[in-house]
Amino acid sequence: MTQHITVREYARLTTDPVPNPSLDRAQVSATAFDWLCRLNSGMSAAGASLVQIDDRRWLRLDNYVGVLETPCGTVLEILPKHEESADTLPRSRALLQRMITAALDLPVREGSETALERFDAPLSEWVMAQFLAALDRLVKRGVRSDYVRVEDSERFLRGQLNVSQQVRQSPGKQHVFQILHDVFIHDRAENRLLRLAVELACRTTKSPTSWRLAQELRSLFQEVPPSRNAAQDFQRWRTDRLMAHYQTLKPWCELVLSQQMPLSTTGGWRGISLLFPMEKLFERYVEAMLTKQLAEGARLSAQVRSQYLCVHEGQGMFQLRPDFVVTQGEKRWVLDTKWKLVNGERKANKYGLSQADFYQLFAYGHKYLGGSGELFLIYPRRRAFLKPLPEFQMGPELKLSVIPFDLEKGRLIGQEGISPIFAQH
Repeated sequence: MTQHITVREYARLTTDPVPNPSLDRAQVSATAFDWLCRLNSGMSAAGASLVQIDDRRWLRLDNYVGVLETPCGTVLEILPKHEESADTLPRSRALLQRMITAALDLPVREGSETALERFDAPLSEWVMAQFLAALDRLVKRGVRSDYVRVEDSERFLRGQLNVSQQVRQSPGKQHVFQILHDVFIHDRAENRLLRLAVELACRTTKSPTSWRLAQELRSLFQEVPPSRNAAQDFQRWRTDRLMAHYQTLKPWCELVLSQQMPLSTTGGWRGISLLFPMEKLFERYVEAMLTKQLAEGARLSAQVRSQYLCVHEGQGMFQLRPDFVVTQGEKRWVLDTKWKLVNGERKANKYGLSQADFYQLFAYGHKYLGGSGELFLIYPRRRAFLKPLPEFQMGPELKLSVIPFDLEKGRLIGQEGISPIFAQH
């Protein structure tokens, strides 16, 4: 029996009964608990961590968000924790959908923001609904066919004679022609992937609307075999002019088939797996939003790797990679994102800022800006962090600004004062 559990980052899971379940505490079955422990062991060997094991009865989730399905049928939905209060389920779900859409550059129809806000369903259902809607629009425009080379034996000659096979025939089959010819059918890499994704949607969706649409689309792709090697077929996905109307569907197909996931589960179990590191998702979301708001002549570069902390025997050591470097003419600005909760009201506690983060920005400032210029440290906006903090002086000519990023509007708070970088609206 399927059990759907919704929590958020750093929530604690237990096999014991939880009197008042919330987004921060929930009960899971013993089989799901054990499977998560085994999954985490495999991920830890690869340098990632999904959960932290407090003891034999408690797990604490790490900073991954998305959906994970266990073999016993438990569907675990993990949402962002951008506020301390635990009454933000609809907003957190809508925020995650919005961030994934922007970060992965997923195509959406006009007016989709309203639909996104009203679609209060788990992340996996939202992804499948978006995929099925896009596929339905593609079918109405027409599914592309392609010529496929076929080897056959016929009593008549058509196409091209397969000479090498013909000369090998036994004397009793000289009346049969070994031929090569092309047939114009729907069996091509793109359609095989769509068939595979539709099959997955039919098996996993719990939404009656999505299930009906998936069954209808499945019947239209009956003549197309499902892909047996998704990675290889995605490499064969064509992007020419005749396939232009397929391009809006490809990202959704990749998402459904978990080809875009920065994290994938290993082993024989092939359940739902849509997991994103929240730190990386926030970085990609900020990049997508700020790129649209840059002033004329300004250019944003992500993950610049041109500087090192030091040089040893003529070679750079300890590469410095700020999240973003904005250039405009000869001027430069360094921006870095952190998915952490800052409290702008607690100066005595250093606002909850990390000394390690400041060391990092100090190094960026001296190596990328030559010790003179402006640095920006970007954190998510929350009730306790509604405006930029007073500037931090990191040198005679080097200053650091700590700025909140409005997750709802997709813009920095107070960016009007950063006029050289951002366009004025």
